[in-house]
Amino acid sequence: MSLFDGKRLTNKTFKLDIDRMRQGWYSDKYFANINRMLLVLSAEKYLYAGKYPNLPATSLVDQIPVGDMEVEMQWFTRRAGTTIVVGVDKALEMLKLCTGYFEGDQFINTSDRLEVMAVQDGDIVKSDGDPMRVQPVLRVRGRYRDFALLETPTLGILTRSSRIATNVYETFVAAGGKPVLFFPARFDLHEVQAADGYAYNIALQRFNYDHASDLGPFISTDAQGDWWGGAGGGTVAHAAIASFLGDTAEVMMAFSRILPVNIPRIALVDFNNHSVRDSLRVQDAMFSEYRRMLELGDHNEAEKYKLYGVRLDTSASIRDESVTPLGDPALDLGVNPRLVFNVRQALDSAWESWDLSKKWKSVAKEYCQNVKIVVSGGFAPEKIKRFEKLGVPVDIYAVGSYLFNNNGATVSDFTADVVRIKVNGEWVDMAKIGRKHLDNPNLQQVW
Repeated sequence: MSLFDGKRLTNKTFKLDIDRMRQGWYSDKYFANINRMLLVLSAEKYLYAGKYPNLPATSLVDQIPVGDMEVEMQWFTRRAGTTIVVGVDKALEMLKLCTGYFEGDQFINTSDRLEVMAVQDGDIVKSDGDPMRVQPVLRVRGRYRDFALLETPTLGILTRSSRIATNVYETFVAAGGKPVLFFPARFDLHEVQAADGYAYNIALQRFNYDHASDLGPFISTDAQGDWWGGAGGGTVAHAAIASFLGDTAEVMMAFSRILPVNIPRIALVDFNNHSVRDSLRVQDAMFSEYRRMLELGDHNEAEKYKLYGVRLDTSASIRDESVTPLGDPALDLGVNPRLVFNVRQALDSAWESWDLSKKWKSVAKEYCQNVKIVVSGGFAPEKIKRFEKLGVPVDIYAVGSYLFNNNGATVSDFTADVVRIKVNGEWVDMAKIGRKHLDNPNLQQVW
């Protein structure tokens, strides 16, 4: 599965569209054109006949069968800084299952003729942005026409998965070890959820590995956990609150009564744009039922009414009514530090105004102060860092579309280059200007 267990995923997990991938369905057309040309040259037994070979004068250039040229290709990213590499296992399965050529309708698989080296999913590579100083994550030697069609899909999975994993990792770092909920599913096609969720999980494992942490995964759909056995979780949607006439407390009472106890009770409290008031209403209602069940001796039922947390999701264009205008109005919009402080203070002290016997006061105090605060809506590393620097009492960050970000410093685009060719049994440098054969100590022989 990754660096963290030493195993590689197979097509049993990926379920590749093998037949169409072999035919170039997912390949940029110019690779299909080159593949077609090389196949014809091979059949013609064509030998290089040009006048300007980029080779030493002593080379026997008129004896080189271009159609069957063996090359060394390397895959890499120039994302500056550290990149968490994900997508290697799927790229390897593409090479294993789709390397070869057609004879009529029959596909001849020649992957066993390749020499393949690769890092593990979860490895890191570092770069200053200069392609002459990158660290390859995949290296293949073999007859170019056999795997030319696979450059596009292999680059695609490496680029997307590594970008998401690196964005997730940097978000964990910004959060200082607090949980990060993976909430970007609604911002892209459903077909990519499994790969994206896998990238998130690899980034989480890398963060735990690097920081001696033990954070668990939080994903929003079951599909995001398909490749690694995770399951989606979530809170109550705004639509549910609307169905309950805008009564957030009543929604949570129904949710708590009906849903299994293993699903955390997290109230979404921004529907009426008064997060403090609705947080208190939910907490009051749920604690009352929690206490009633305990008094009846039904501890299992009481657990269903433990409020795990409240989620603040105020739109960035409005000010929550529980935030008094102060100074720059723009600082009062959306989920801002003062809103979080206000909610925390209200939750912690709510029990003081409840009519409780001495026996229940300490129970109520602990109940209130254990309620967590989850924030969502426009969070990215810079905003999270600002919250953490100010000591804002956030327990969990929910992050969505930023994790797909592919702009400026977050661009992780991979590329692949032929850097050597085999001439008369010897490997010689043959890279375009600005590229060269490079090494990476984490490359392992795969086959």
